[in-house]
Amino acid sequence: MKFSKHSLPLTIGILLSIFMVACSSDSSDSNNSDSGSEGKAEQTLNLTNGDTIPSMDSSLAADEYGFQFLGATTEGLYRLGKDAEIVDGIATEHKVSEDALTWTFTLREDAVWSNGAPVTAHDFVYAWRRAINPETGSEYGPYMMNGVIKNATAISNSELPVEDLGIKAKDDYTVVVTLEKPIPYFESLTTFGTFLPLNQKFVESKGDEYATSSENLLSNGPFKLMDWDSTTSSWNLVKNEDYWDAETVSLEKITFDVVKDPQVAVDLYEKGRVDRAGLSADLVDRYASNEDYKVTPETSVFYFKFNQTTSEALANKNIRKAISRAFNKQALVDEILNNGSIVANGLVPKEFVSMPEGGEDFREVSGDLVTYDVEKAKKLWEKGLEEIGKETVELEFLAGDGETSKNMNEYLANQLETNLEGLTINLKQVPFEQRLTLSENMNYDLQFYGWGPDYLDPYTFLNMYITDSQYNKMGYSNPKYDELMKKSATDYVLDPVKRYNAFLEAEKILFEDAAIAPIYQSARAQLVKPYVEGVISNPFGQTYEWKWASINK
Repeated sequence: MKFSKHSLPLTIGILLSIFMVACSSDSSDSNNSDSGSEGKAEQTLNLTNGDTIPSMDSSLAADEYGFQFLGATTEGLYRLGKDAEIVDGIATEHKVSEDALTWTFTLREDAVWSNGAPVTAHDFVYAWRRAINPETGSEYGPYMMNGVIKNATAISNSELPVEDLGIKAKDDYTVVVTLEKPIPYFESLTTFGTFLPLNQKFVESKGDEYATSSENLLSNGPFKLMDWDSTTSSWNLVKNEDYWDAETVSLEKITFDVVKDPQVAVDLYEKGRVDRAGLSADLVDRYASNEDYKVTPETSVFYFKFNQTTSEALANKNIRKAISRAFNKQALVDEILNNGSIVANGLVPKEFVSMPEGGEDFREVSGDLVTYDVEKAKKLWEKGLEEIGKETVELEFLAGDGETSKNMNEYLANQLETNLEGLTINLKQVPFEQRLTLSENMNYDLQFYGWGPDYLDPYTFLNMYITDSQYNKMGYSNPKYDELMKKSATDYVLDPVKRYNAFLEAEKILFEDAAIAPIYQSARAQLVKPYVEGVISNPFGQTYEWKWASINK
């Protein structure tokens, strides 16, 4: 998920992961996560959420919270099981044509919406067309479908009608998808929120009220969202008894209260009112020895973006290279975050994808592409200043306004000013929505940014810095980089070895150009009650999967 995505830059507080796999399974039973529950305990899980849910419309959702609750209440062709294994959803099987362009999905006939209507192939056709329709105004429809689903790009540019999108209902229970080109990660895309089905009759009957409250939603997944509207600070998920696999679902109810302060969450945890609490850096010191303390690695990466269009200094490669090496990342993750996050010296995260030959971790093979090195930073800085003919540089640093964010922002600003003589950093710390607007409008010099993957492939990170990418937004362009990314999506699409080698080369170019400066790969530090079992943390898409969770007291 972007953080928004998705993309979106992420606010640091109670760190959550966005937005995102591999092969299909014949049975969801194998993903029961060994919960061991005999159903004796009350099956209610009590949780907090970092904020309200902005949207429950799968065509419009573009944030972690929206995709989390869409994933809990709605089921697509497939869903993610344990260890990111793709398991049966509404689809029970699929066939792929020899040229890898046509995917035919067979749907189960026992899936129904919470109003009793059957879930059919037409629901997928309607939903995908709605997401790509320019009139809908979807951010993720074009992002996920353009260049993937046949004719999606032309439709999103208003050059073709939505009926020309490469998805058809062969019959009520057969979906045929035609791709623009072979997509190695397409199966994992089918688990993502943008590709969830919608019941056309229900959506259109609700009009502008659709997805604005529990009464204006339908579910076909493990849970139903209750007591919710776009302004509420508490809501519930309740077991959907009409779900086709309801027998697998142990939890009867999951309660949520919006809690933004980690200390408040911990207080509720200690009182037994919630079963999980995220920890800020200061709380980690207090609870690291607690038997309930858990650290969950994530695949989200945070970094500096350099806007090469607003600053003469940042248009200089040596200035960017100097900044990239002038702050102590290890001290930041150890002392400021203190939650299990690790130093990032590249863009594609550690333990995310493996090389097609040999199975080595991509990050290990690509290596450390930019590291903390004050002496080298100073030399690059002096060279850059000479090239632009200046002795001093002033930069605006756009970042979040949360308490943890402020501590980190001040640390980074101090490091840069201390290690690069003549640099002045002006902090601009603003709320999340304002930061997104400023980023979208390229109204910043230096920006703290974060990205979580949308699918299991390096392309989800590297495609952002293609010249015309909607998430570039910093004036970076390198023809060789663009060509490598193009070949990874065309010439090499059926040759995994060449494709991954192109990714390795492209990532190196990104840091040779100092397009961005990696800071850290995130983790979640939490207190979790020992009786909570079977909750799955996903490496992409919805942060948590509760289908196989249970309470075992």
